[in-house]
Amino acid sequence: MSEFQGKVVLITGGTSGIGTATAGAFAREGAKVVITGRRKDKGNEVVEAIKSDGGEAAFFKADVQIAEDVKNMVAKTIETFGKLDIAVNNAGVEQNFTPLADQTEDDYQFVMDTNVKGVWLSMKEEIPAMLEAGGGAIVNVSSVAGVIGMPTIPLYIASKHAVIGLTKSIALEYAQHGIRVNVVLPGAIETPMVDRFAKDEETLQYLNSLHPIGRVGKPSEVADSILWLCSDKSSFVTGTSVRVDGGFTAQ
Repeated sequence: MSEFQGKVVLITGGTSGIGTATAGAFAREGAKVVITGRRKDKGNEVVEAIKSDGGEAAFFKADVQIAEDVKNMVAKTIETFGKLDIAVNNAGVEQNFTPLADQTEDDYQFVMDTNVKGVWLSMKEEIPAMLEAGGGAIVNVSSVAGVIGMPTIPLYIASKHAVIGLTKSIALEYAQHGIRVNVVLPGAIETPMVDRFAKDEETLQYLNSLHPIGRVGKPSEVADSILWLCSDKSSFVTGTSVRVDGGFTAQ
C-alpha cells in the first residue's frame, strides 16, 4: 500500500487512541509520520511499533497549549523529514461531569486551551509550512459533542463546537491556496478517554445503546475516515464535518 508514499504527516495527541491508530494507518500507506504528545514514553512506544512494522516515524514531546511547543513541533518535523504535507490535530481532553455551579476557571482554561487554542495554534504553524510545500491537507478531530448539547459538561461541548467553527473558517481562508481543512466528529470510540467514563459493564452497555449500529467505534474506523479526507479521493472536499458515530447524531 502506498497511498501516501513520500508524504510527511504530523499528528498531535499521537500517543494513544485515535492518534496512535491514525499514525499506524498513515505509516502503512507509506507516509513518514511525526507524532507529538506530552508523554515521551508512550510516544516512543508508538514510534518503535511503527518502525518494527517497516514504517518511518519520529516523536517530539509537545503540549499544544504552549505556543513555543507548537512552533517547535512543526520546525522539528521539517528538520527531520524536510516538509509538512498533512496534519491531524487530534490532541484533546475531556471534562469531568460536574454541576455548572461547581465548575472553575481552571476547568475552563484547561479544556479550552487544549481543545480550542491547541487546534488554533497548530494550524497557525502548520499552514505556513504547507504553503512552502505547495499545499496540503488538515483534519481536525472534534466530536459528536460538537453538534449536540449535554448537561454537566458544557466546556467540553463548547470546545468541540469551536473546533468545527475554526475548521470551516480556515478552510474558506485557504481554499484557493491548495490547503484543504476538514473535521471528523467521532462518537464514543474505544479509547482511554471512553475507558475513563465507562468504568463498568452497565455504563459500557449504555454507551453501546446510544449508537444505532449497536456498539462504540474503533480507533481504526476513525483513522480510515481521516486518511480518506487527506487523500486525493477527497480532492473536492473542504470545510466539511464527517460524522464517524455509528448513527448517533442521526436519531
